[in-house]
Amino acid sequence: QVQLAESGGGLVQAGGSLRLSCAASRSINAMAWYRQAPGKQRELVAAVASGGSTNYAHSVKGRFTISRDNAKNTVYLQMNSLKPEDTAVYYCKANQWGIDYWGQGTQVTVSS
Repeated sequence: QVQLAESGGGLVQAGGSLRLSCAASRSINAMAWYRQAPGKQRELVAAVASGGSTNYAHSVKGRFTISRDNAKNTVYLQMNSLKPEDTAVYYCKANQWGIDYWGQGTQVTVSS
């Protein structure tokens, strides 16, 4: 079993920045951030493998950066140049041995 604790969400004006953190209760191979806006499906935002390789949704490339600190079992999502359409609940997901674990979600609201 893996527990994930997210933090860092909040309200920010368009053009601003936020950094999300997700601390896992144990070491994890693959970690990712997803988001879900009201009335929309949950979508992948960014993912990072244990070796550090990353991939991003097209909509956030160049603005968001995912990184991880393996010593702390923590993944971060640095979000810059935020837009109102980035407003959503952001979820951390960890995958270990084929099993997905989800955090409780953190709200990010970007005002115009």
